Amino acid sequence: MHELSLGTWIIHISSVLEWIVAIFIVNKISNYNEFKKYYWFGLAMIPNLIGAMCAITWHIFDNPIELYGLVTLQGIFTIMGNTTLAIASLYIYKNSKIYE
Repeated sequence: MHELSLGTWIIHISSVLEWIVAIFIVNKISNYNEFKKYYWFGLAMIPNLIGAMCAITWHIFDNPIELYGLVTLQGIFTIMGNTTLAIASLYIYKNSKIYE
């Protein structure tokens, strides 16, 4: 785990923890009737979390070439996550009172 500095590790780990907390908060908000549509936004956040976990796992093992597939997976999940977040945002926008 010596490939990254302590400060970089703190940022990596705290970002993942913040993302997990954000998913739970969005999920909790979606329990209210007027915010049911936010359920999909919370669900759409999961692929980005998986991508971040791929990146951290690769760094934990000091970036070995044998685990380079994790870098590819991280990229794939980031694209999926960004796409699903865009779709969920569009869904929320189209189902809001502002759009009407």
